[in-house]
Amino acid sequence: MRASRNRRWRLAMRSVGRWLPAVARTTGTVVLTIVIVFAVFRATAPFLISSGLVRSGIEDVLSKWTGYKAEIEGAPTLDFWPTPRVTLNQVTIRERTTDGKVLGHVDSLSADFSLWAAIRGRADFHEFHFLRPIIYIRRDEAGLIDWTNEGLLAKAIDRAERSSSTTPGMRPDQDAKIGTLTIEDGILQMADERSGNTYKLDSINADISWPRLSRPMSAVLLARLNGQDIKVDFNSDQPLLFFAGKNVDAKTTFTSPMIRGSFTGTTNISNFSALAGNLDLAIPDVPSFLVWSGEHLPGGDTLKSVSLNANISTVSSGLRFNDLSFKVNDAAATGIMDFGYTAAGKPKISGTLAFDQMNLNPFLAAFSMRLAADTAIDALLNGNPLQRLDMDVRLSAKNAALGPFRFDDIGASLLVAGGTAKFDIGDSSFEGGDLTAHLEVMERDFDGGGKLQISIRDADFGGLISRLKLPGPLPLATGSLDLSLATSKPIWAANLSDVTGTLHFRGKAGSFRQFNISAFRALATQKTFFRMSDVADTAFDFDSISANATVAKGSADVRDLKIVGRNETITLNGLIPYRSNGLALSGTLAATDPANAADLPMLPFFLGGTWPDPVASPVTALLQKPPAQ
Repeated sequence: MRASRNRRWRLAMRSVGRWLPAVARTTGTVVLTIVIVFAVFRATAPFLISSGLVRSGIEDVLSKWTGYKAEIEGAPTLDFWPTPRVTLNQVTIRERTTDGKVLGHVDSLSADFSLWAAIRGRADFHEFHFLRPIIYIRRDEAGLIDWTNEGLLAKAIDRAERSSSTTPGMRPDQDAKIGTLTIEDGILQMADERSGNTYKLDSINADISWPRLSRPMSAVLLARLNGQDIKVDFNSDQPLLFFAGKNVDAKTTFTSPMIRGSFTGTTNISNFSALAGNLDLAIPDVPSFLVWSGEHLPGGDTLKSVSLNANISTVSSGLRFNDLSFKVNDAAATGIMDFGYTAAGKPKISGTLAFDQMNLNPFLAAFSMRLAADTAIDALLNGNPLQRLDMDVRLSAKNAALGPFRFDDIGASLLVAGGTAKFDIGDSSFEGGDLTAHLEVMERDFDGGGKLQISIRDADFGGLISRLKLPGPLPLATGSLDLSLATSKPIWAANLSDVTGTLHFRGKAGSFRQFNISAFRALATQKTFFRMSDVADTAFDFDSISANATVAKGSADVRDLKIVGRNETITLNGLIPYRSNGLALSGTLAATDPANAADLPMLPFFLGGTWPDPVASPVTALLQKPPAQ
């Protein structure tokens, strides 16, 4: 059996040995012939191809695509290795009129071309490379790019715009071939008629892949905007419909050191209210972003970072941000927001945000927004953003902070409409009590001033004073406060001297720290002047405290500040110039029960100087002081 197999194997090998040399010789001859033909073809191609044909072909291609006149100043340069490629210098695109307006200029344009087609007398180009192009475009009032109506691209866009189908058909002769476009060190300048602004991108480097008009397009663009590098990735299966201002599915990613974002879903180049999809946006450094965008926001230093993620859908009034996740600094919120327009055409934001923790400073900073003059954003918004935007936002938080103050279970609202801006805290727990507040920026384009009203009930002011580590002799008690302040000057221009208002405080039993009432009486009989720190070794317990004051011109006019103790009562009246930490108060120390007036006679005194260690002087001592000799 084994001998039979070996015999058959030897016979097969002799058969292969007879025909293998013939096959090898034939294959070698074919390969050699192909190489010789290719080499001869490449060697003779420069003599067979007219450079004028290539040049006129490029001009014709550019003119057909743009609808404008293409002019080439330099002579074309032809290369045939590794692929046939033509390079032309100083290419200008201008309107087809005498002294037509220049719409674009390219320092150098190169493209691959079909060698066989060129030998046959026609130009077929692909893989375009533009070196240092400058392109000028215009965005019209409708939000569409003015492509002109003459070029192949413009005509294709026009057909797509007039089509009622979401997938417009295209005849084979209309489905022009595009290929790959590479842009190096370009400039794009767009005049936006809708906003009246001109936008400029420079240092543009881009790779655009668009095989045919009917095929999907992908583009990657690198550029510089206001001195910062940006990167944009765009992908769409229906680019023609996109350029025609129709709704298309697309994915856009924007990346820069100042802002990052991506949007996946329905996109519309002319109508942002038609967006529907997922939006992810982040501003990691808000102060730097404001500088980059040319905007100045008073109080903006409280904002460190902002990010949001939401599913956007179209509603009758505009856009809705569903499943919104919003983060300001370290405070995260969830909710739902709407963006639309009022009947008068004014932009409006409304919705609800729920925070775990919230810093109120950024929200209150909105009431002092005043953009820097002579900036692009200032020109766009025409001054105060609150003049150009309506808001109706509900806010809630388990914990909230406003500077050193802390709130729990807060419910608030921000309302901007009809020339008035209001911020209300409808309910909040504050230092064991309840707080409500109302801040309003008045009419007359927010230049008419503003007012602040705060009402606090049964709060632990003693705990607040201790936690804030406020110095000096102060009352520690649970009480209620009503504060009403107003200014006739613009909020962003007002200072403490421009504020007027009233204050009412009522406190329960507590203690007046750093005040030894017995030592105060004793020193009042011994010294003409003494410091309050001289009687700060103990506290004065009281049963109640009340105070009324009016605020004006940087001072509080105190009326009937009364601290009622079990045995003695202190009454104070006068001025507190709070801008200079000063005091100028007249007071009395008397028996709480008039029946004890003999044992505790009335002691009038004056309290003045600088907080937290003012000087006290008995009035009787001043009256009895002998005149100077």
